[in-house]
Amino acid sequence: MLRFMPVGDSMTIGSAGDHTWRYRMWQHLCATHGGPFTLVGPRETLYDKSADAPTSYDYADPDFPRSHLAGWGEGWAHMAPLIGDAVRGTRADVLLVALGLIDLGFYTDARQTAENARAFVAGARAAAPRIRMVVLPVIPNIRCAADESFATEVALFNELLAKAVADLDEPRSPLLLASLPPSYDIHRDTYDGTHPSPSGEHRIAEAFADALHQGWGVGDAYDGE
Repeated sequence: MLRFMPVGDSMTIGSAGDHTWRYRMWQHLCATHGGPFTLVGPRETLYDKSADAPTSYDYADPDFPRSHLAGWGEGWAHMAPLIGDAVRGTRADVLLVALGLIDLGFYTDARQTAENARAFVAGARAAAPRIRMVVLPVIPNIRCAADESFATEVALFNELLAKAVADLDEPRSPLLLASLPPSYDIHRDTYDGTHPSPSGEHRIAEAFADALHQGWGVGDAYDGE
């Protein structure tokens, strides 16, 4: 049984009524993986905007393994201290990680965010020395279009993240850097300039799926919407 753990911020946890990219990824793997697998993590809920808390189970389609490690407003700085226990508790094999935008927007600059990413990798490996990770760069959002300094910080972080992945990659615990979805359009693929719409969920799942297929031969290339 191959255990995938989605790790992320608001774009990964999703909010009430969403399918989430986690669901799209599950559908893709069901169609193409060919072996037993599941999604794991210590959390299951969506974010409820009316309650301002991660308390909703109102998935657009709840019929999939909803487990994850994601939180609205949580980034590398928040997940680095949690990842070890999460990996140990779930016996995760592969982490699908989409973090960084919230860090850069509210908590840390690009260099500190990159250091927190390195601490995250170290924490995951301390719990499971053969853990594998696929990491998605930060997808520029509407703030990048309006704020040149923020766009520069996002671009710098993505460069530092690529360097961290290259530096930390090793045969027994390989790291993959996914590509930014080439056709991602914040006007079509988000509902507010940041959070994914249904088409955006597909594009994020596609980025992870194609990295897994190209890098490790897991599943096929993405053939979703």
